[in-house]
Amino acid sequence: MLFSNLDFTLHSRQVLLLEGKNGSGKTSLLRILCGFREPDTGEVRWCGEVIDSAQYRTDMAYVGHLDGIKKELTVLENLTVSLALAQKGAHTIQEALARVQLADFDDVPAQALSAGQKRRLSLARLLITRNCLWILDEPFTALDKQGIALIEHLMAEHCDQGGMIVLSSHHDLHVPTVDLQRIRLA
Repeated sequence: MLFSNLDFTLHSRQVLLLEGKNGSGKTSLLRILCGFREPDTGEVRWCGEVIDSAQYRTDMAYVGHLDGIKKELTVLENLTVSLALAQKGAHTIQEALARVQLADFDDVPAQALSAGQKRRLSLARLLITRNCLWILDEPFTALDKQGIALIEHLMAEHCDQGGMIVLSSHHDLHVPTVDLQRIRLA
């Protein structure tokens, strides 16, 4: 068992940062929180209900280690597919692309993007859907300093608008306007 006796509550406008060395269980915990894996013991609840509810799937968005994009589709096509599978969010596809600095890349196949641009595209999906809970596994992977600052800014905006975030990261998080909780997994 990677961890035991883990108990926490996350509220609106909060970020929960999972820290720990490689193999400490950060990704496993995120997969449990997403409902992709059952906990060995205990349960995960959302608004008083076990997370297998339709409401939880509507409220939660996950970006994992892999970018979750179709490399043969264009940037625009990738986001169009994501939008078709979710409730419309606060931003249009064009606004989301501008926010993640991919505005001029609509017709570019995803396979032609750099690793950092692919990561920005995967994170743009968060902006076009209406999910109050973002679960992010190492969201800063492959991003340069400017990209990291951009994503931190988007995270702060999400929380300022009542959202919440659970993430794992080896990067020092600089989001001073949010209530940051930390769990260190051994």
